[in-house]
This record gives sequence, structure tokens and C-alpha cells, in this order.
Amino acid sequence: MMKTVSAFSAAALLLCAGLVFPACRQQQGSAVNEKEMAAMQAKSEQRAREIIAGLTLEQKAGMMMHHSAAVEEAGIPGYNWWNEALPCVARSGKATVFPMPIAMAASFDEPLVYEVFTAVSDEARVKYRQAVATGHVDHYQGITFWTPNINIFRDPRWGRGMETYGEDPYLTGQLGMAVVRGLQGPSDAPVLKAHACAKHFAVHSGPEPLRHSFNAEVSERDLRETYLPAFKDLVTKADVQEVMIAYNSFRGFPCGASDYLVNTILRGEWGYKGIVVSDCWAIADFYQKGHHEFAPDREHATAIAIKNGTDLNCGESYEAIPEAVRQGLLDEADVDRSLVRLLAARDRLGELDHVTSPWDHLKDEIVEGPENRALARKMAAETFVLLQNRDNLLPLDASQSIALVGPNADDAPMQWGNYNGIPERTSTLLSALRERIPGLTYLRGCGLTGTADLSEKDLADILGQLEGKDIVVFAGGISPRLEGEEMNVDVPGFYKGDRVDIELAGVQRQLLKALHDAGKKVVLVNFSGSAICLEPETESCDAILQAWYPGEEGGDALADVLLGVTCPSGKLPLTFYRNIQQLPDFEDYAMKGRTYRYFSGSPLFAFGYGLSYTTFEYGEARVNGNMLEIPVSNTGGRDADEVVQLYVRRPSDAEGPLKTLRGFKRVHVPAGQTVTVSIPLTRETFLAWSEKKQDMVPQRGGWELLYGGSSDSLKSLPFKGIR
Repeated sequence: MMKTVSAFSAAALLLCAGLVFPACRQQQGSAVNEKEMAAMQAKSEQRAREIIAGLTLEQKAGMMMHHSAAVEEAGIPGYNWWNEALPCVARSGKATVFPMPIAMAASFDEPLVYEVFTAVSDEARVKYRQAVATGHVDHYQGITFWTPNINIFRDPRWGRGMETYGEDPYLTGQLGMAVVRGLQGPSDAPVLKAHACAKHFAVHSGPEPLRHSFNAEVSERDLRETYLPAFKDLVTKADVQEVMIAYNSFRGFPCGASDYLVNTILRGEWGYKGIVVSDCWAIADFYQKGHHEFAPDREHATAIAIKNGTDLNCGESYEAIPEAVRQGLLDEADVDRSLVRLLAARDRLGELDHVTSPWDHLKDEIVEGPENRALARKMAAETFVLLQNRDNLLPLDASQSIALVGPNADDAPMQWGNYNGIPERTSTLLSALRERIPGLTYLRGCGLTGTADLSEKDLADILGQLEGKDIVVFAGGISPRLEGEEMNVDVPGFYKGDRVDIELAGVQRQLLKALHDAGKKVVLVNFSGSAICLEPETESCDAILQAWYPGEEGGDALADVLLGVTCPSGKLPLTFYRNIQQLPDFEDYAMKGRTYRYFSGSPLFAFGYGLSYTTFEYGEARVNGNMLEIPVSNTGGRDADEVVQLYVRRPSDAEGPLKTLRGFKRVHVPAGQTVTVSIPLTRETFLAWSEKKQDMVPQRGGWELLYGGSSDSLKSLPFKGIR
């Protein structure tokens, strides 16, 4: 993976101050590039100051909203800052649609995620060049992406969880940095490739219907230990260019008005110098009736946000800038401070002048071209998590008597997730299995939602059509049309984008049981962006495969796994609970009782869990210098990948996590062989809460190193920790 010079940060200095690691020496050698980058940034800022010196307040205001107005006399083109890139370049037509982020998180494959978002930014540069050629860069056509969503997926009821990288801060940070580096390209290039944006800052993960008025209250420990680490990683190590403020309030202040979040932590402690952008129409939430009602009107809200450091308004509230200045609520110097950041960023992107970039050579044909489609299939193949495989039913043989049933078998848009592009071709599970199994029987069978409402006649008709079929692959689950961002949905189990019940729909459950009772071998392929309670399905289904929303190549990738062409290797990036009673109240943001780190109950399927078509055994690990060396043996008959996981626990910390992920490595292990996996032990491995410092700092004292292939199946090695 490409290392950006921005990784030479305060956090890296802290790391290098203790034990000396090769990576630190490499970072120290990048000082010349640091100086060159600082010079380029200073040049862009000077140009920005020269531009704004001749602008009116109205012109300045016009450039501080997402639809940035042109100022022709100053040679400034119009630009729309709003673009998205969750599974691909979003909502601008053709693009290669990769799996949704929650699916990519299941791969635990940081280098591959980087490769995916390098491909996404390649396609973005092509589409941006095409837009520039028309003379107008509109919504979803620019190179500033409000991605990644690195909020912690703390509760499976949150509809936007599919946009995240799961429930763990470390995994979220590692994969989030891969996204940033893939999108932004080399940070020492003369022109930045694109912007990434860390969102939503901070403490934001539902409920969706309340987000414009909700006030999140969390302890300082939960804030620093769970909700902020990924943001800190992206800012201090990956040089993310934008940070988006969340809709909700935090400790009584809308996030965009929180001096503590924006100035004390983000710009102060972390030294962030980039752009802060509001979520869309979040500044209007400051004053609108029924929302935060924090400010009396638009002028006061605008003044509060800009003075607090929110540079860019997604929305129109900043139209009030001139009036706010005239009323004495806002100094023009505060406006200029934000506008310098915005114009300097546009200059560094080459966007102000549409200068030649290192990516101009990319051909139009790469957009959803063969290489990127192959990459989408490779990514999808690594995301599928085999949850159950009774009597080794999987993999199937195409010569067996197989039928395909279920509402998600032939639903291409479901596979695209949300904030998606529109691929020219989507491989569904139906199309893929039809290519491999001649004469495949397919029935939709039932819908996605509803209670157990199939009549005896309905069930008899379905079973009659499946006569002679021994194995049924059931494509069920839910859909991004049911879970997502602030949606107009109110059906059983779902409300406004969130889920009010996390069980599989009754009608699907009814049909699965009927298939089982009829003597069929049942394989449940569960499509969802979140955890679903599948406890009854562990009885009615012989095999369960979690498929997420797998992108345009999902069908072929799934067929490859079901038929044994590839081996399942995904691991759960979140906990699958047994039932909703195991969860605290949705509106309670305290971490106690949530996620594998604080949940003391018995989950159905644990974080980090995932079966294979082979078996792995872990030997006794040892600490060798600054590395933990773990022998992993493939004791089965197939070559396969395994995700080796390192957790730490500090037994003396009674209030701390039960365990917390601090390292992982995806490795290929040939059948019958043993590989030794090395995971670095750094000062950051032993970060723990300090009541005295009110922050996470490297802690001395006894630790346990816990390692294995799942958070619920670990070996322990006592370790004294840092010296």
C-alpha cells in the first residue's frame, strides 16, 4: 500500500519515541517531501488570498455552499462539491459498483480495499474530465467525495450501518485509511487526485428519524475509546482532506457548533488544517422549528457555524453571510479564513484552472471496464461469510438436484446498495446459477416483508413445483429499499430507514421452515447491510451464507462460492445477536452492553467469525522483538485464506473492553501447510484509557494478547506490555 507522507504525524512521532520500527525510519526519510508539500500548500493559500481580496461578501457567500457559484470576473469557475463514493462513483450513471462498505469490511483486506478505491478514483477522474468538457461540473460530477462513513455501527437497527466498516474502531480506522489513500492518491503529487471526507463527526449512528434533533450524550471514555479513534486515524495518519459534521447535537450543541469537537479536538489536539463541511442542510437544523432550535434564525446559525470553523455549507444557509456580517454577528475575517481553505483546496485539486493532472491519460473505457469488473468480483468473493455449514453441505455440485427460491435471487438494484452508480450489467444469483446449472428451477416464493402469511395452499403449490429437488438455495434477507438513510418507509420491521425489529421477516421464516419440514436441504443466502437474528434459521437451514449487498458482480462471486470454485473467507465485522432483547435501548449511546467489546452475553455469531471449506489450527504464538509470531496451519484439504486476528485485554481495567481488536492479517495458507503470521506490536497496540489524562494513551502493566480466527475462539498469551 502506498504510504502518504502525512503518516509522519504526531501519532507516528509518539510511536517512534518508544521502540524503533522500520516504518518510522521510512517516515522520517520523507522530510523533503513534507517541505515540498508545505510549499505547494502555501502557494495555494497565497493564491486564494489574492483572489478573495477583490470579492464582495455576496460573491464570497456564493462560494461557501456546496453549489459553489462562478465569479467570472475573477476567473473562478462554478463547482459542485457534493459527490459520493460508497461502493462506487455515485449517482452519475455508469460506474463499476463494488460491494457496500460493510461487505468490504468483512474481507479484513486492507490492501484490496485500497485497490478498490484507487479504481473508484480512476473512474472519478475520467467522469470529471467528461463533465469539464461539457463546461459545467454539476452535482455528483466533481472530485470531492463525502466518503468514507466511519461512524461506529453500534446497533443493528441503524439503517445506515451498511455504509460503515462495522462495529470496531480499529478495523474502521484501518479500512477507512485505505479508502482515503485510494481516493486521494499520492499526497505529494503536484495535483491531488480527489478529496475524501471523514464523516459524520461525531457520535452519530442513529436513530434516523431523530437525527435533526437528537442530542448524543456519552462519557469521555466512550468518546475517546470508541467514537473518535477512526476519525483520529484518518486525520493524523491518512491526511484526509475533509471532515463532515454530523446532524445531531453532542452534549447540547449541534456538532457544527461544538467548540469542543471542532476546535479543541479536531483542529487543536489533532492539528487538522483541512476543510470542515456540514452535512446537508445541517446548519438549517440549528434554527428550524422542531429541530435543534439552537439559534433564533438563519443569520445567527450561519455566524455560529462559520465562527466555529465549518467552512462549507451543504445547503443554502450561508446565503445569510452578508446579512450576518451587517448585523455584527460575524466578522468578514472569519469568512475569509474559511474561504481561503476552500479556494486553496480547489487549487490543489487543479480544479480552478482545470490543469493537466497525472490521471488525464486514463481512458474512458476503464469505467466499468473488464479490469474493474474483475476487481469487483474479487472484492465480492472475499466478503461472503459462511455462518453455518451442517454436514458440509457446501460446496454444492452443479450435478445435484438444486432449486433457487427467494425474493432476492433476481434483484439487481438490491445488490448495488445505496449512493450507487448504475452498472450496464449486473450478475444476480439467478443469472449466475442459470449459467452453471442447466434447467435450474427458480421460484420467488415470497416477499421480503410481512408476517407468516403464506396459506397452506400457497405452501403446497411451492413444494409441488420443487418436487424432485433435494437442495434449495434460498435468497432472502432484506434490501436497501427498506434500510438506509432517512427513508420514507413504514412497513412491519422498518421505520424511516431504521429497523424496529431485527428478526428475519415472518413470511421468509415460514417458507424456510416449510422447506425444511418437507425434507429439503436448505442453504440460506442472506442479503442485508446489517445483522439479522437468524436463531430459528440455524435449525431450519443446513447452511447459512451472509452475502451483504455484494455489488454488480455479486451473483457470479456467490455462485463461485456456493459451487466451490472459491472458498469462503469473510469474517463478521459486527456481532449477530440472538434477539433484540440482547440490545440496550437504541437511543442510548453508551457502549456498555454493545458490540463484541462490551457485550457479555452469548451472541449467535461473534465478531470476527466465519467458516471456511477447510479448517485451521493455531499454534502457540511467541513475541519476537516487536512482533507477535503466530503459526497457522491449514489442516483441511483445500488451499484457502484465513484472517488472523489479534485482540488485547487489560485484566486490571474492570471498566474497559472485554477485548479489543488491535491487529489483523489476511493470509493464504495452502492445504496441509503452516505459515507464520507476524503482527506488529507497537505502542498503539497498548493504548488504554487514562483517567488522569482523559484520553487513550499507551499503558504499562499486564496485558493479555488474544489471537485466533474469531473473537470468540482465541488463545491467550500473557504480556507485560510496553516498556
